[in-house]
Amino acid sequence: MSLLCQSWPVTQTWWIIKHVAFEGPALIGTELSARGIGYSVCEPFAGDGLPEASECAGLVVMGGPMNALDDDGHPHLAAERALIRDCLDLGVPVIGVCLGAQLLAAALGANVFEGPAGEFGAGTVTLTDAAKSDKVFGGIGGEVPVVHWHGDTFDLPAGAVLLAGSASYPHQAFRVGENAYGLQFHVELTAAELPVLREHMPTGTAPDADQLAEIEAVGRTIIGAFLG
Repeated sequence: MSLLCQSWPVTQTWWIIKHVAFEGPALIGTELSARGIGYSVCEPFAGDGLPEASECAGLVVMGGPMNALDDDGHPHLAAERALIRDCLDLGVPVIGVCLGAQLLAAALGANVFEGPAGEFGAGTVTLTDAAKSDKVFGGIGGEVPVVHWHGDTFDLPAGAVLLAGSASYPHQAFRVGENAYGLQFHVELTAAELPVLREHMPTGTAPDADQLAEIEAVGRTIIGAFLG
């Protein structure tokens, strides 16, 4: 387990859950550090144990190539969904990115399933009317530049507020309560992640540096608004 930027009491910190070694928090970690917020990184695929919800000042659940319900291949996913539910019950801020959004939806009882076709590369999502008054997405505008990197999707959980969608994937962002957000897309990526994207995304789909600069600018606004 790697511990970074520790400043919270050891009994409570922000936790970031990774599902593959190469996909880290990127801009989310940068913005946490800029606010003096300590965080711990948990890699359950490498044998790390998950924290208890009572230990979490906030929870960030990152992406990965597996299905959110593939408990046979990845036994820790069931425990992650339980952790997410416990955090929601305690009012702990939660943000799920890509697979993390699917895990959040699944933790709330929504179905997660294969999408119509993989959606990869730089693109946009369209904000809903509800997003205009949302504390995270309000004031950004109707179209948001993002990186798409997914092949699964999900039904909107009961009681969730839909915030963004695209033509092929209508459920791209949602909010549950006041402090839990699921983002199917990526806005946490910066030019520093470009070599990783070129290595791991399907050939020819990685965004270029100019596209990432535009996405990073929006990502700072979105992530900053979530963190407060």
